[in-house]
Amino acid sequence: MGLEPNQPFAAYDEEYVRSKYTGVDPDGRRFMLDNLTGPGGAAKGNAYYEVMGVSRHWRYSKENMARLIVEGRIVQPKPGGVPRYKRYLDEMPGVPCSDSWDDIRPINSQAQERLGYPTQKPVALLERIVAASSNPGDLVLDPFCGCGTTVHAAEKLGRQWIGIDVTHLAIGLIEKRLRDAFPKVQFTTHGVPQDLAGARDMANRGREDKNYYFEFEKWALSLINAQPGNLGKKGADRGIDGNIYFGKTSRAVVSVKAGDNVGVSMIRDLRGVIEREGAEIGIFLTLTPPRKTMTAEAAAAGLYQMDGFDPVPRIQIVTIEEALALRDRAVRLPARRDDTFKRAAREEDRGAQGRLDL
Repeated sequence: MGLEPNQPFAAYDEEYVRSKYTGVDPDGRRFMLDNLTGPGGAAKGNAYYEVMGVSRHWRYSKENMARLIVEGRIVQPKPGGVPRYKRYLDEMPGVPCSDSWDDIRPINSQAQERLGYPTQKPVALLERIVAASSNPGDLVLDPFCGCGTTVHAAEKLGRQWIGIDVTHLAIGLIEKRLRDAFPKVQFTTHGVPQDLAGARDMANRGREDKNYYFEFEKWALSLINAQPGNLGKKGADRGIDGNIYFGKTSRAVVSVKAGDNVGVSMIRDLRGVIEREGAEIGIFLTLTPPRKTMTAEAAAAGLYQMDGFDPVPRIQIVTIEEALALRDRAVRLPARRDDTFKRAAREEDRGAQGRLDL
């Protein structure tokens, strides 16, 4: 026997809501006054009794009617009028969907939920799919989870979930997205460095396989919430591994180094890049701690001052160890913007999953 899908629903049309749900409580909840009488009368087993001075066959038993009155759900529109049931809009599932889903708009450049990931899908679409194909508490697996729309929908709808992706660009974005949308969410990320030893292991593999090097670079950038300079695509980066934006139009260029041999020439190169690019700040993100000559060269670049903020070093050297401990606080930027990838809107977490260790 196959699994029966749940019936998906779409939101009511605005005109329908305005015409049918005409009542509004002080707290803003919309409601309509619905029929309480029992269709078919006694022949259908509906009890006959008096409610608020009006005798009818009612669709509820006396006990349930008494409870609804106490809860404020039974309303008599006028003295002697037939009591009505107060039905709230937010308790209704919506309009049953057909096989054609043309009511969900795709993500465009102006969409509020747009995070900046190229293949992002609308949360509403994945919510409908998850709701139709699973029940609260079920486990949802997305083996190619991209920017995490499926796991976002699963978390919101009270499902357990597992998301899988091969790129650290995607994983870093998913982690940020979930923490922004669900501040109390708990999850474990497997397959990414959790400490300095793990970072060194990934870097060592990158010396034999360039794919690992690019993944190390993207993972390191995600620690400080920097956007990859070419959105993770391979090719010449012109000395720009990543970018962080701050203020209205200001920019910090990030250079990532995973090697054991780092030297003062790399700081000079970064200084040349920010001058060529017209960037305000350069970030040197390194696995290997810097030498004293590198620190001195960075200090010689001076300070950057934005009106209304304390000055910050124009060239900043940040170690991977510091980034692991402090994340984006390891970098000093005035008026930092949170739109490297846009912040996901905060959601009401209905049945958040606990830590799912494998």
